[in-house]
Amino acid sequence: MRIIRMRFSVLFLLLLFLTACETITDDPVFDEVPAIYFEGVSQDTIVQFTEQLIVSIRYEDGDGNLGTSDPDINSIFVQDSRLENPDEYYLPPLAPEDAQISITGTYNLKLSPTFLLGNGSQEIMDLEIYMVDRAGNQSNKINTGQIIVKKE
Repeated sequence: MRIIRMRFSVLFLLLLFLTACETITDDPVFDEVPAIYFEGVSQDTIVQFTEQLIVSIRYEDGDGNLGTSDPDINSIFVQDSRLENPDEYYLPPLAPEDAQISITGTYNLKLSPTFLLGNGSQEIMDLEIYMVDRAGNQSNKINTGQIIVKKE
């Protein structure tokens, strides 16, 4: 009987400890420099001008300052491997602008219509993407892999 009580006490303490540990880690804490991860693209072959490419990006940010309410400020940068300069996209605030909270989620970036740059019937491109938060911290860069752009 004493052994059963001892086992029960140890089991109870272990359960109490695990519950306490779970409570401590419920709110994830991320670095204040945003981190992004490539989730996928809507398609890997698109017809120029007619089909829109959507890139799914998972993000994490320790202070929640990704995006802005000012639509004239762009926070997402997309470098087409066929071009010299990146395209810039607006990112709405992903948390209230006055909050200091860790955030994580998925953002679906709808890109401007893509087109062929040359005279061929198709081209292969890849996109390199990064974000910049309101404090000027730049995330890591992600790559979509190859995407085929073709004529109709």
